[in-house]
This record gives sequence, C-alpha cells and structure tokens, in this order.
Amino acid sequence: MGVIDDLLANYERFVSLPWREDLAGSQRVWMAVYRPDQERRLRARLADFHAVTKRAGHEWVPVDVTDTFADWMDTQEYKEEYFADPEALGPAIDDYAEFVAARIRHSLEDDQIDENTVVAVVGVGSLFPFARVSHVLDLVSAAVRGRVLVFFPGEFENNAYRLLDARDGWNYLAVPITASKE
Repeated sequence: MGVIDDLLANYERFVSLPWREDLAGSQRVWMAVYRPDQERRLRARLADFHAVTKRAGHEWVPVDVTDTFADWMDTQEYKEEYFADPEALGPAIDDYAEFVAARIRHSLEDDQIDENTVVAVVGVGSLFPFARVSHVLDLVSAAVRGRVLVFFPGEFENNAYRLLDARDGWNYLAVPITASKE
C-alpha cells in the first residue's frame, strides 16, 4: 500500500467512529497529514475520501482554497503596484487570511451543512507564505457544526504541525490523521 492508501485507511477508521457533539469548533477539525510530495496523488484520490465518508453515513462538502490568492489579489485596488513591487503588499496581506476564512465559512454556514457533514478543505499548501493555516482555522472555528477535514501537506510531530516542512510548527487542538500504521 502507498502513503495515500494508508492515510485513506486511517481516515476511514476515524470517520466511522461515533462523533462527540460536545466539542468546541477547534476540536472538530481533523488534519489529514501527508508529505508535500504526495499532493498530486492525494488530489487524485479525493473521490475515495468522499466515498468512505458517505459509507460511514456522513455528508461530504469539498472546499478548494488553491486559487484564493489569485482571487484575493484580483480584489485589490493596488494590485498592479503589488505585482510591480511585491514588498508593497505589506499590511494588505493581513486581509488575505480573512479572505480565505470567508471562503471556508461560506461552506460551513450553508443551510445544507449540519452536524453530520465533513467539510473537506484542500489546497492549504497554496496559503504559504501569505497566511498561516492555524490563523485561518481560528477564524472559522466558531462556524464548525460537523467536522472540518484539512488536507495538510506537511508533518505532525511532537504535537506540532508544520506546513510544507517550511515553518516553525504550531500546536493546535485539531486531531491528526496520518499515514502511520500505528
């Protein structure tokens, strides 16, 4: 079995367990952690994650944040200046995390989403280096009703997550799901 097969098998076991309803939003976040070099393989298998979620009796709603930087940049009044001089982004980049969070919250707050729904977020590697995943998750945690599954290209070690192995790790209340056979 490959790394993504192992991750899928571990996710299937996890999504099939009974869900506690007394958890805070930040505790309803699951991080499916995989090596960044497995991104294409993971994306090719998203339908399998959907299928095991449905088999476990839950709904599945995907949210792709891959293109959010381009979408956000398109809304900027001074975008031409930013392209000419990226350093000029400065404080304006702080709004990008809120833009990404709004995209995710839009799905979380949809009337069709309930306590039995997995909102699956893919493409968080594209947030680097403009926004921290931890900050985006903090911004959406109050809106989580079911579960949020974040496909996280990086590592989880010593209770810390590191996106793309490039940032200092951060502790987060999310539950890690890894490809480990343990």
